[in-house]
Amino acid sequence: MTAPLIDPFARPISYLRVSVTDRCDFRCVYCMAENMTFLPKKELLTLEELDRMCSTFIRLGVEKLRITGGEPLVRKGIMTFFQAMSRHLDAGTLRELTLTTNGSQLRRFAKDLVECGVRRVNISLDTLDDRKFADITRWGRLAQVLDGIDAAQTAGLRVKINAVALKGFNEDELFTMVEWCGQRDMDLTFIEVMPMGDLGNEDRLDQYWPLSDLRARLAERFTLTDLDERSGGPARYVRLDETGQKIGFITPLTHNFCESCNRVRLTCTGELYMCLGQEDMADLRAPLRASADDAALEQAIRRAISHKPKGHDFDYSRQKVDGQMTRHMSHTGG
Repeated sequence: MTAPLIDPFARPISYLRVSVTDRCDFRCVYCMAENMTFLPKKELLTLEELDRMCSTFIRLGVEKLRITGGEPLVRKGIMTFFQAMSRHLDAGTLRELTLTTNGSQLRRFAKDLVECGVRRVNISLDTLDDRKFADITRWGRLAQVLDGIDAAQTAGLRVKINAVALKGFNEDELFTMVEWCGQRDMDLTFIEVMPMGDLGNEDRLDQYWPLSDLRARLAERFTLTDLDERSGGPARYVRLDETGQKIGFITPLTHNFCESCNRVRLTCTGELYMCLGQEDMADLRAPLRASADDAALEQAIRRAISHKPKGHDFDYSRQKVDGQMTRHMSHTGG
């Protein structure tokens, strides 16, 4: 049972994204509905179960753990989980422990995260305009997020901003965002909007801003040099020669990045999704709770990885949304 996790396409699985809660203090329009029905507490894995689950994956070769939500920092007692995971960093079996957050709770938790071994965080931020921020997050306050970013950098966390590229919404802020991140020494990654969640009043096709177009606009002002480096995820990076900044592009639609996929996603209920863009999943909560021994859980994980697909089916190229996922982005944590 010590053999590494290898999927059917000879890709080692070394990266686990873990959603620790489906709840969030924002209601971003591309992530969840405004009036969400959240899961009852009994369906969620306890923090102790999350520890056991993640520790099993680490034993099977996972080296990078990214904690997501919902908003992970709104889960009660979540710092005890980060503290528990830090033992794997100390042992050298886990190479990186990090998280993706909306930034709203970083003023409270940035110092504690650093003490637990977290060295960098991704913060989701699509606009620097107060009014537009309120519109897209529905419940969010930009000032609170900016204060969280200040707290994170003061605590010593390396910050990367993730911005979803939305046509007609933040196109006019492209250079503003680039300049702002440059001034603060933060990396910036743009993400194409994905067809996740049946939100009814949100038209994904109208929102879709191909990053090939965004990149072309950047090239009108900057010299872009492609970089070979990877951060363990799907982003491809360039350097802006004039400023030295690093800009990332996550392009599930204009450039399918599945050939190098090394990750799977665990939900807060113990569902393992082998692909963000496929509905197929495996229930790991049942074998976890069925026995105090991890043998059945390890067997279930290996069986799930053996069904990991080659890639997703997202496609807007025919002027209609193909590959639509009915579950909200918050369900699998992005």
